[in-house]
Amino acid sequence: MVTLGHLLALHVTPANVDDRAAVGRLAEAIQEATEESVTLAYVDQGYTDEAPAQAAKQQDIALQVVKLPEAKRGFVLLPRRWVVERSFAWATRCRRLVKDYERDASTLAGLHVVAFACFMLKQAAILATGS
Repeated sequence: MVTLGHLLALHVTPANVDDRAAVGRLAEAIQEATEESVTLAYVDQGYTDEAPAQAAKQQDIALQVVKLPEAKRGFVLLPRRWVVERSFAWATRCRRLVKDYERDASTLAGLHVVAFACFMLKQAAILATGS
């Protein structure tokens, strides 16, 4: 899960596990990392089921589903969705993360942590030098 492009928590699941099944574990990791300061999470339409909402609610996080407008015509910018998509684009700049080569989920998670740490350090360097 990312906010403003910064990695808060990460949970890698196998391809045969539904993402919605991991919402509770991810919400718990987010609250642990942020000292329970997260109260709202934006999710896509894949999380409209009641189970993910209940799992997040147990951690005091409300899920807000970002939906496409009914009368969609052409490109529609969805609120807050761009933050996640931009973060995925940043991750694909790292050659090892373009494709899933790893056999072990912890290796893949570690590579994502390293990649996002590098992105954050780059942003910190830009802010420190004022350029």
